[in-house]
Amino acid sequence: MAHCGEAHSCSAAESSSVRQTLEEMDFERGIWSAAQQNDLDRIDFLLKKGVPVNGEDVAGYTALHYAARNGHHLVCEKLLENGARVNAKTRSGQATALHRAASQGHLNIVELLLMARANPNIQDSDGCLALHRAIKAHDVRVCKVLIPLTDLGLVDSGGRTPLDLAKDKGIEEIVDLLQKSR
Repeated sequence: MAHCGEAHSCSAAESSSVRQTLEEMDFERGIWSAAQQNDLDRIDFLLKKGVPVNGEDVAGYTALHYAARNGHHLVCEKLLENGARVNAKTRSGQATALHRAASQGHLNIVELLLMARANPNIQDSDGCLALHRAIKAHDVRVCKVLIPLTDLGLVDSGGRTPLDLAKDKGIEEIVDLLQKSR
């Protein structure tokens, strides 16, 4: 093994396995990582320090997007209490926290976001509603909550209503729920 001062390089920065971009370091130190990791103490610390609750990472995600996707209820509550924009959209996918929670089947987060006035009729860049995302996840519980609040005539980029999508996926229980809600 070579030691510093010998002919071989010993710079850790030269190894791609230990390199980290500035964006990655910002993410890890930021509110987004704390939200993703369910670190409520760090969220509190960062908010008290003045970190913006609605700050976006390089991809346009807010802390609420990360907490919602990962099912971190207390973090979502804390962020919402501190002014997190419940309907904020990501830059590239135009997804809201509700889309992200619905796609992961986090019923308690979906309910929390809806109580905070999340709009279930926002479409992402694929034209999907949170209901479309819940159908794709085969999550009947989340669908039951979203169906009465959703404009069921809205179509995704493939021209499918939520009913069409449920039929395409062969999810009879969701098809029945959607047909009864007409």
